Amino acid sequence: MTPKRVHSTMSKQDGVITLHQALDAGMTKAGVSRRVASGEWRRLTTGVYLRSDRPHSSAVRLRAGVYAAGERAVADGPSAAWWHGLIDRPPTRCHVTIPARRSVTRRAGVRIRRRDLEWTDVGTLRSLRCTDLPLTVLEAAVSLPRGSVLMDRALQRHTTLPVLLSVHERNLGRHGSAAAARLLQAAGEGGASEAERMLHRLLRGAGVAGWTPHLTSCGYEIDVAFVRERVAIEVDGWAWHRDVERFNHDLERQNVLVNTGWHVLRFSWHQLRYDPDTVLGQIVAALGRS
Repeated sequence: MTPKRVHSTMSKQDGVITLHQALDAGMTKAGVSRRVASGEWRRLTTGVYLRSDRPHSSAVRLRAGVYAAGERAVADGPSAAWWHGLIDRPPTRCHVTIPARRSVTRRAGVRIRRRDLEWTDVGTLRSLRCTDLPLTVLEAAVSLPRGSVLMDRALQRHTTLPVLLSVHERNLGRHGSAAAARLLQAAGEGGASEAERMLHRLLRGAGVAGWTPHLTSCGYEIDVAFVRERVAIEVDGWAWHRDVERFNHDLERQNVLVNTGWHVLRFSWHQLRYDPDTVLGQIVAALGRS
């Protein structure tokens, strides 16, 4: 039965197995050594092995980083975000949390953080311990570029603002806590008003004149209008705040404005926050075409 249990474990773990798992399946240390010596297994790091016919993939690297860190180690931050499917590409380094009183040997390509996590903030996904999705969202959002987009998408599909707020309050004082609080506040407010203020500051700072805020045309209010050039700028807050009714209303408004000769540009809170130069460039280009 030993080979069957070993193969079953490795098949669930991208071809990876730990020494502890192999021994628990009934193997001996000598048996593990023979598999390594024969080339059937490759040693990834102390106590972690990979079947030689399996690729050394990003998933394998993350498993090795977490498994090698020992009991109660978990993938966190960007690594957990990738494991949960919140981002498409794995980070260049494996992000791992271990208990505060644990010491481990530092390994290249692995970022170790020492802290104690509540059991409610840890889960197991595809045989790998990682931070649960809400805590992962909070931590990845403040450590990844354009992290607010990740939080916005998670609020649309995977979690709720009350859940994120509860997890945030349970983990106050962690690295990035203050930044997460600011993102949660922006998410709670919807971001539309702040996005408008960011746009106004951007236009004033660049010396762009001739615009009017909250102009009414065709029975609809335009967030920022360049009347002479017939350029209308619509500003969106966080996507999770827009229900179906609001979405359909915005589409109707945009179609009406376009059909009456307005050139409509739309920008989100995230674009204004992270990429203001591109926003400004598109506005200037639209004004130049008028």
